[in-house]
Amino acid sequence: MCRGNCYDNALAESFFLSLKRERIRRRTYKTRQQERADVFDYIEFFYNPKRKHGNNEMLSPIEFEILKVY
Repeated sequence: MCRGNCYDNALAESFFLSLKRERIRRRTYKTRQQERADVFDYIEFFYNPKRKHGNNEMLSPIEFEILKVY
């Protein structure tokens, strides 16, 4: 049986840590629908276009992808 690489989930774990620390733990939701909408808002309107990432040369994921193409 082959053992997995311990770094396989590092990216996902980093994202969920940021999501919990920056968004979910600071709010109280009345319904699951409110929570889903808020998580969607965090990902689409803050995390991807605005939040700077150390692994992306301090660029947002969208900025990094745009610069990578050129």
